[in-house]
Amino acid sequence: MTTSTPDTSSTGPERYDVGGVLLPRPFKIRRFGHFGFNSDHLDESIAFYTDLLGFRVTDEVSLFDQVPPEVRPLLEDVVSDPRMIFTSNSSDHHALLLAHRTFGTVNGNDRIGKDITLSQITWQVGTLQEVHDAEEYLRDKGVEFGRVGRDMPGGNWHIYFRDPDDNMVELYYGMEQVGWSRNSKPHAMHYRGFDNRPPLPQMSEAAEVREALDKGIDIHSGWRPAESHLEETHDVGGILLPRPFKVTRLGPVSVFTERMDEMVTYYTELLGFEYVEESEYRGKRVVFLRNGTEHHSFVLADKALRGMLGLSEHTSCLSMGMEVGSYRQLRAAVEFLQSHGHTRVEGIPPELYTGIDYAAHLRDPDGHLVCLYYYMEQVGWDGRPRPRGERRTVTDAWPETLEPLSDTYVDQTYMGPLG
Repeated sequence: MTTSTPDTSSTGPERYDVGGVLLPRPFKIRRFGHFGFNSDHLDESIAFYTDLLGFRVTDEVSLFDQVPPEVRPLLEDVVSDPRMIFTSNSSDHHALLLAHRTFGTVNGNDRIGKDITLSQITWQVGTLQEVHDAEEYLRDKGVEFGRVGRDMPGGNWHIYFRDPDDNMVELYYGMEQVGWSRNSKPHAMHYRGFDNRPPLPQMSEAAEVREALDKGIDIHSGWRPAESHLEETHDVGGILLPRPFKVTRLGPVSVFTERMDEMVTYYTELLGFEYVEESEYRGKRVVFLRNGTEHHSFVLADKALRGMLGLSEHTSCLSMGMEVGSYRQLRAAVEFLQSHGHTRVEGIPPELYTGIDYAAHLRDPDGHLVCLYYYMEQVGWDGRPRPRGERRTVTDAWPETLEPLSDTYVDQTYMGPLG
């Protein structure tokens, strides 16, 4: 079995061979992958994120079907709704998971922090080898672990563990991709799931498909979304869609914390996030971290700000960022959502989303804040953010058009068709 080995060529800090590059840890987080919300209003949340924001359902599982028959009566006394809904805004099998709040309680999401409604915060690495080696590395550092293996549905190889605030963090490799037919993998192919650390190497996805065909499995029989009730009447860059915008990217994820220094140390020193900068609002700290060229992918804000801003006390999630394809789409999204009864949340200071200029904040049916934006400042090879004095001044009245910045529309391009 191949493992990444520490570099011993010098007496300096331990380094690991990650794809031929020596790094301080045996993995490198590449992007924010997906997340989950535990909801008291599950059906309303499904409608909000699918019909209004454009995520599509790619799969559904029941907690009751995942446990032995003798355990089910015990869960039925606790869980109000056993469904976990998998949704996506892209070709990834899932980007947003929705489940009932009691589902999250059974999974231990709120075992310590009763305001933790994020079921998971998930970060993607580049290879299965990195997931494998990250487990040993993090266990050696004393990190508390949850599950290890490979999830079905979704097919992502993963490790789950907890941060200092008891948020469940996932590192993963290899998300199932849902193609032009919009069919996810059929349940009959879920036999390739793992509930423990898998031996390496593993067969490829292509080999799994060949094996399934040899077993006589209909590989086209998986879940397919039903969206026929949505009329495609909005011209979005030349494509007709059910809404006048497209969510093209997830993140940043922003959370409140009472353990600022501990959380910053955990995410930078242990997980390898880069410190970008921090701001201050009403004397409270807001810290911005990144793992790519984006200004930030993770925000830590002093929890005292939650009450100061009048945000929901039921959740430690400050906001979930969702990038749309253009400034025109952002303006149209605000108008569209307001026409469907969702008013903008005013008073969110720009110190909480430094690196983004124009943004709109809205509440989902549970009170989680969604931050819609079109632009994220990009950080160059030298790792420095744009000087504050050179950033765009945001006006209360949004102009119809904007002058471009040097990094306008230079972040990651949405790979697939918009609809």
